[in-house]
Amino acid sequence: MSFRATRLEIQDMILITPRAYEDQRGFFMETYKLSEFTQLGLPQQFVQDNFSHSRKNVLRGLHYQLDPKAQGKLVTVIRGEIFDVGVDLRRSSPTYGRWAGLRLSSRTGEMVYVPAGFAHGFCVLSEEADVTYKVTREYASDVDRGIAWNDPQLGIVWPVSDPLLSVKDASLPRMADAEINFAYGSTAP
Repeated sequence: MSFRATRLEIQDMILITPRAYEDQRGFFMETYKLSEFTQLGLPQQFVQDNFSHSRKNVLRGLHYQLDPKAQGKLVTVIRGEIFDVGVDLRRSSPTYGRWAGLRLSSRTGEMVYVPAGFAHGFCVLSEEADVTYKVTREYASDVDRGIAWNDPQLGIVWPVSDPLLSVKDASLPRMADAEINFAYGSTAP
């Protein structure tokens, strides 16, 4: 198998470690393989690829799309290093309102799967970072929502205290005031 899956503190978030084949030229690794992702219980269909380039201390998020257009995301760092966060927004989930975060780096090639029903965000730790993410549903502006990165109810321990934010991200509501329509067990992958 080319991939190893490790469940995070929130069981539905999965760290995926690809196998790298190294020699004097560098390395080669597979970053997605339908048959193996299926065996690991990951989504079988991604419908859109996104790419972001950001500089140090940029924080993007916490973003999500409402059901029925909720997105699962497979996040990979192509260059640099980020701190990546997922927040469980599925009502009745045993981990509702909890977050899990981890460092992702282009040096390791590790990826994280953040399922539908979660808010997602990341901040850049390196001078620059290029991040790609495959999503299970196409972007839909009419159901695009978010939660404030520094919501005290969430208590996310970000490795930056004064991040660079977009105007949109700087005005996101706290979780208590956000529109959320996810139910545990009913959100699509």
